[in-house]
Amino acid sequence: MILQITRPVQAGLVQEKKFEIISNHLANADTNGFKGDILTFDEMLRAKLTLDLTQGDIKTTGNNLDLALADEGFFKIQTSQGFRYTRNGSFSLNGENLLVTQSGDPVLGEDGPITIDGTDIRINEDGEVLSDGEIAGKLKIVTFRDMAKLQKDGSSLFLYQGRPLDETVPPTISVRQGALERANVSTVVEMTKMIETMRLYEAFQKVIQSCDEADGKAINEVGKSA
Repeated sequence: MILQITRPVQAGLVQEKKFEIISNHLANADTNGFKGDILTFDEMLRAKLTLDLTQGDIKTTGNNLDLALADEGFFKIQTSQGFRYTRNGSFSLNGENLLVTQSGDPVLGEDGPITIDGTDIRINEDGEVLSDGEIAGKLKIVTFRDMAKLQKDGSSLFLYQGRPLDETVPPTISVRQGALERANVSTVVEMTKMIETMRLYEAFQKVIQSCDEADGKAINEVGKSA
């Protein structure tokens, strides 16, 4: 009977983990540049999360400091904890005219933080920043040799846990000014998954309950026989 209970318990735990991932996807469905997680399990039912780095839809905003990457790569960001990377190109200028993220962290160019003093701001497909016709810098857009070492670090940021030398320039860079990349998860799809997951979880709960009732009945009958 122990084996009969163990399997539905493990299956129930799998559904709980799925529910956790789906809930996170739903919470971030409107987060620019958000990447979903792919959940898999090994033969021992140990969970493994893999980043889903597929391209999200690109929406036009008309804001000159909104930038989307229409190909691979990440914007490189300088934070108080070190370098981070993001696909969320919702940028602005701070009081010192530095290009920054919504959290106030400097967006890096090839020569460091980018200062934009002019009013006519143009950013071309290669990531070159022009301010009133003058070059203000070029966005530092990077990718990595081992994408498996890239992990989420909150606020649409990613942390790379490999070697600094693994950071490379993408073979193709395509910056879209006045646009943002949406999350690569769909509210409708995730809601459907949530309903399916809840139904399976409830089904496994009923199996466990039935096993418990059978055990209780067997114990009572043994007691009466004695």
